[in-house]
This record gives sequence, structure tokens and C-alpha cells, in this order.
Amino acid sequence: MNKLTNLLIIFLIIFSSCQTDKEVSLQINKVFEKYYQENLILYPLKATSQGDVRYNDFLPNNLTDEFRNNEKVFYSNYLDQLNKFDDNNLNEQDLLSKKVLLWECNRNLDRLSFNEQFTPLNQMWTLQLDIGQYAAGLSAQPFKTVKDYNNWLSRIDDYLNWLKTAENRMRQGMVNGYVLPKSLIKKVIPQLKTILNSNLEQNLFYSPARQFPNSFNESEKSILAEKYEIMVLKKIIPAYQKLHDFMKNEYLNNGRDSSGIDVFEDGLSYYEYSIKLYTTTDMSSDEIHNIGLKEVAKISSEMELIKEKVGFNGDLKSFFNYVRELDQLIPFNNPNQVIENFNKIHKKMMPQVNSLFGLQPKTPFEVRRTESFREASASAEYNPGSLDGTRPGIFYVPIPDVSKYNFFSDEDLFLHEAIPGHHFQISLQQENTSLPSFRKSLWYSAYGEGWALYSESLGKELGLYDDPYQYFGMLSAEMHRAIRLVVDTGIHTKGWSREKAIQYSLENEAESEASITSEIERYMANPGQALSYKIGQLKIRELRSKAENNLGDKFDIKVFHEKILESGCIPLKLLEEKIEMWIESF
Repeated sequence: MNKLTNLLIIFLIIFSSCQTDKEVSLQINKVFEKYYQENLILYPLKATSQGDVRYNDFLPNNLTDEFRNNEKVFYSNYLDQLNKFDDNNLNEQDLLSKKVLLWECNRNLDRLSFNEQFTPLNQMWTLQLDIGQYAAGLSAQPFKTVKDYNNWLSRIDDYLNWLKTAENRMRQGMVNGYVLPKSLIKKVIPQLKTILNSNLEQNLFYSPARQFPNSFNESEKSILAEKYEIMVLKKIIPAYQKLHDFMKNEYLNNGRDSSGIDVFEDGLSYYEYSIKLYTTTDMSSDEIHNIGLKEVAKISSEMELIKEKVGFNGDLKSFFNYVRELDQLIPFNNPNQVIENFNKIHKKMMPQVNSLFGLQPKTPFEVRRTESFREASASAEYNPGSLDGTRPGIFYVPIPDVSKYNFFSDEDLFLHEAIPGHHFQISLQQENTSLPSFRKSLWYSAYGEGWALYSESLGKELGLYDDPYQYFGMLSAEMHRAIRLVVDTGIHTKGWSREKAIQYSLENEAESEASITSEIERYMANPGQALSYKIGQLKIRELRSKAENNLGDKFDIKVFHEKILESGCIPLKLLEEKIEMWIESF
């Protein structure tokens, strides 16, 4: 066999292997796309939120045994399909996507082993609140055509079935020991009561009929107005009245006095699941609690240094009040000045942004004042740009009373909500054409909020925090997230009462008692979610330190940030695997 023949054989082997790898990639990406499309049918509100209008006319009843069985079949089926693909035959990108989808399937199957259906309502996270946002006609549910209006009427009929099932499930929960704490029930009751207003000009669910598009003719408006009047007066109000009366009387009387889910038979197991779901790690509650205690102590020490630096002689709690009321930190008399200050922060940091980030999004960015109809109760937030890049990413800032606007934490806030926080992370994920569809909209708060909190810590590297009060603003925000580690685990695994958690928070941060009470009740309603922010930040900082120590002079901060951001939202365990492989590649 001559040399030419040997080369030809080698070429054919390599070519055949490449063909096989390409075929495998095509096959698994078909699975990814099929999963994405079927997932939208299973959860049509997700499709609506992404601008996919195909399923805007229905809402599955996710509280029924039938739906939960369908979920189990769905996720089990995709687990089986994914496990048929040998990891050794997958390229790096497809392997990561496979691992992410395995994570999704396994976590959802874990969820289905618990009894979430018996507590379907709370004051903060559940479907009746999401539907209220859609009902206002100003959210993701479109109201541009007659078909859109009729779609919503159809979806409302499905929602009414959900409300009936919710009451039935709560009655079952009263029998088998799964009920909400009384303090949370008391918050839900007035929320339901707001819908009982029979004045159509004030009822939330009649909102779309008060804002018909100009393109509608008078006949269309008249027909739809009548339909919406019937929907509100004959369907929504009676359904909400029934649920309101049940919760105010029977359910409240049967509510529990305990605060944490550890009182449930499977409560501790559920909290372990919640930790895995929200932190995307295998950490224990004790480990997280102890980390929280150490972080609170560390941040308190840093706060003391700032207090001394500015020459304040009182204790730390007094300093909190001093900062909140200091005239030099409340300088604005026009809301436009607040927006302009954020634009100045942006301009000041941009030269340093380019030195820390080689990979930056193309999606444009704006700072805007929050709309007047919602700014009284809104928090600062980031709204992503559109997938096609035609709508910019927007950092919304509520300014309900500019004369009381304290800007001591504005630099920190900009880094978190805007650049390089949520705007960079979400825009880069949406712009990444190599990601399969299901990963473009994935959200893991341990990664997403962890990245945003890590971004806050980059202030000095970005030329900010030269004012000690702005640095104190960053410390205050970090303290809030550290406290969460202590009180969330305390409530759900250590028998902490609502009152004990409130008191601990009051002793360690500057928030008002009303704000802290709302926060503690948030943690009671959704165990584990509040752990994600600080755990994510600590993991990213840990990975950076490991890369810096191992790579020495070879460490490039721009490359590190690119490696963190390029894959979009992924579980922290997978992020850690990826960064460690990158470090080992040198």
C-alpha cells in the first residue's frame, strides 16, 4: 500500500467521522427544537410572553392530575430521547445543550413528586397575579385585532376553570395539611377584593374594552364591549367573590401559624429541591446559612469602614438613617436630572467597559423613567430588547417623587440592571445564533441574578465608587442579598418565625420595617428563590479567583467574561465545569 493510498484512507476516515458528527448534531438539534415547540404548547403563557401568538386563546389547567401526568410523560420522554445520544459523539455546544435540557427535565420531574398543587395561590408569585397583568391590556397578551380580543375571552374561560380547581385544591390541602401561613392569606384576600368592583370603568378585567385600537369600527367596538361586560359582571366577579369569601372565612381559619415549610411532612425534602432549583447547586441549607452569617459579618465590617471614612460618629444603624436623609444625596428637583445622572454614569464607565469586555451586545440600550401608571409601586428594572434587535433594552427608573429621590446607590443600580449586568447578559444570550431556541429564553436566577450582583462588584474596576456614599450603596445592596441566605434557610429549616426573621433583617440593614416584612413574606411564599442572587455571585467570583490564581500572567479578564457570558443562562454546576475546562486548556 503506497503513501498516497494511506493518505486517502485517512482522509476518508476523517471525512466519514465529520459526516457522522454533523448528522448527530442535526439529529439532537431536531430534538431540541421539538422540545421547544411542544413546551410552548404545554405552557402557552410562555409563548405569549415571547411574542408567539399561536396559543393566545387557551390556558391549560395545571392543577389537575391529568395535566401533571402530561408533564411527567413529556419530561420523561425527552429524558429518554436525550439519553440515546452518546456524549462522545457530540460537539462542545451540543453537549452543553444536552446537559442543560437534562437539567430542565430532571428538575421538573423532581417538582412533580411534591404537592405544590395544594397551595396554588399566594400574594406574590401565582397565576392570578400574572393574569391580572395580562388583563390590564398592557402586558404580553396583545389587544391589537378583533381576534386578539376574542382570544382573551377564550383564555379567560379556561382561567375560570383554573380558579374553581384552585379552591378545590386548597380544600384538599386543608384536609391533608398543606395550607398557607395566615399572614400570607391575609395578603391575598385584599388582592382578590380589588377585582370585585362592578364599575366597569374601574375593573381591571374590563381594561381592554376601555382602550380599543383606532382601527376598530363602531360595530366591532360595540360587540366586544358587550362581550367584555358579560365576562366581567357574569363570570369574573362571581368567581372572584366565591374565592374571596372562601379564603376570608374557611381558609384563613385553617391557615397555619408557622412560617416555614419544614412543618410539612415532606417540607425539608421540598426545601432541598428548592435549593437545587434556585441555586443550581447541591449545597445544603446549613452550608448556605453559615455562608450567609459570614457574609453579613464581612459586609458589616466594610460598612463600618465607610462610616468612619465620612466621619460619622454614631452606630451603623444610625448611619443608615443618616445616609437616607442626607441632603447632598437628594439633590434633584426634576425627574430628567435623575435620568441624566444615569446617562453620566454610563458615559463615565464606558472606557473601562471596553477594557473588561471584548464581547458586547449589539442590542441598543436606553434609560427611561417608569411610566406614571405604575411607577408608584414599581422597582427599578431591566426590560430586554427584542430578539430581532428592533426594540432596545430599557432600564426603567421609577421617580414618583423626585424631591425624595436619594441617589446614593445609583452607580450600583446601573451596574446591576443595565451595564454590564442584565443588559449585557440577556442581550448576548438573545443575540447568540448558535444557541438552540429553548436556550435563548432560559432563565436561571442563580446565573442571571448572580451575574448582575457580580457586576455590582466591578464598580471600582469600571471607574466608579470613588464617592464613599456610592460604595456604601453597593455594600447595602450586597448586604440585602447576604441577609437572604440567613433568613430564608432560618425560616424553612431552623424553625425561625416570621417575626424573628424580620427582627434579624432590621438589625442588619437600612430597609424600613414595612419593606422588610414584605421581603420576609416573599421568602415564605417561595422557599429558596432568594438564595440564588448571592450564591450565583459568590460562584462567579470564586471562578474568577481560581482562573487568576491558576493562569497568572495568562489571565485575561476580557476572555474570562466572554467565557462566562457566551453560553447564556446555564446552571452554576455546568458553568463551573466549563470554566474549569477552560482553565485546564492552558
